[in-house]
Amino acid sequence: MEKILEVNDLNISFDTYAGKVHAIRGVNFDLIKGETLAIVGESGSGKSVTTRAIMRLLANNANVESGEILFKGENINKKSEKEMQSIRGKDIAMIFQDPMTSLDPTMNIGNQVAESLRKHRKVSKKDALERALELLELVGIPNAKDRLKNYPHQFSGGQRQRIVIAIALICYPEILIADEPTTALDVTIQAQIIELMKDIQQKIQTSIVFITHDLGVVANVADRVAVMYGGRIVEIGTADEIFYNPQHPYTWGLLSSMPTLDTGEESLYAIPGSPPDLLNPPTGDAFYPRNEYAMKIDTMEAPPFFEVSPTHKAATWLLAPGAPKVTPPAEVVRRWEKFNQTQKV
Repeated sequence: MEKILEVNDLNISFDTYAGKVHAIRGVNFDLIKGETLAIVGESGSGKSVTTRAIMRLLANNANVESGEILFKGENINKKSEKEMQSIRGKDIAMIFQDPMTSLDPTMNIGNQVAESLRKHRKVSKKDALERALELLELVGIPNAKDRLKNYPHQFSGGQRQRIVIAIALICYPEILIADEPTTALDVTIQAQIIELMKDIQQKIQTSIVFITHDLGVVANVADRVAVMYGGRIVEIGTADEIFYNPQHPYTWGLLSSMPTLDTGEESLYAIPGSPPDLLNPPTGDAFYPRNEYAMKIDTMEAPPFFEVSPTHKAATWLLAPGAPKVTPPAEVVRRWEKFNQTQKV
C-alpha cells in the first residue's frame, strides 16, 4: 500500500500572552493512497492544527518545533512559500468548516470555482468555466449552468458547502482535507454531503483526511480512525477496530457519549472534567485526571503505543503487561457483543 502522506513526530507550539501553548505533541500518522482517514476528538485536541500544518496555513504565532510532514516522500516543512503555493489547491486541497467565510461575496460562483484551475493548470477562462460547470453539476448544484453568475448569498447553506467542495476538487487533488465540513449543516444535508464526498472519492481516486468531533459521521466515511486528545494521537485503527474494539479510556468515553438506536432510557455518559491545559501539559498521561481507570504510573509517565493488532494501537497503560484487567463501559461492551454477533452470521 502506497503512503501518500506521512507525519512523523510533529511538535507545534503557539506563542501567546499567557505563555507557550504546546498544541501538538509528538503526532505520528500516515495516509494510504485512496483511503479516508478520520481524525476525531474534542475541541482543542489538535485536529485542525495538525491538518493546517499539512497545508502550511498556521497562524503567525505558530512554531513547528520538530518533526516532518512528507508528501510523496518530500518534507513540506522545508519547502518555500512559493513551492507551497503550487501545491495548495492543486495537489492538496482543503474544505473549511464554514462555507460562507470560505467564499468571496464579491465574486460570482463560476469564477470562484474556476480560479484555482486557471492558476494551477494555466487553462483559458472559457475552458476553466466549462470545467467549473462540470464540477458544480457533479456536486449536485441544480440548474448549474444558469447559476454560474450567481453570488454566494444566493445559495443555501448546503449548496454553498457543495460549491466549496467543487472549488477544492477542481484540480483533482491527490489529498483532500475536510475540516468538519458538515458541522454547520442539518442532519439531512450532512448525509448528502457525506455521500457526495464518498462518491467523488471513488471517481477521482483522491485520499481524504476527515476532521470531525462527530463519531456518527465517522462511521459512514472512514477507512481508518485516529483519536486525538491533548495534542496527541491516543488510538488509531480501522473504523471497525475503533468502533467495536476500542482500547483507550478516552475512546470509550467518546463512544459511550454517542446516542444510538440501542440506547435505552439511561442517561448518556459524559466524560468528567475538562481537556488539559496545554500551557502546562501534564507530565504523565494527559487523560489521567478524567480517567476513572487511571493508575499511579499514569500520573508520572506518558504511555507508549501498545499494539492490539497490526492495524490497531493505543497509548494506554491498561495495555501494558501486568496491567489490571478492567471492564469497559456498558455501551462499549454492547457494541463489541453486537459486532461479534454480526460476524458470526
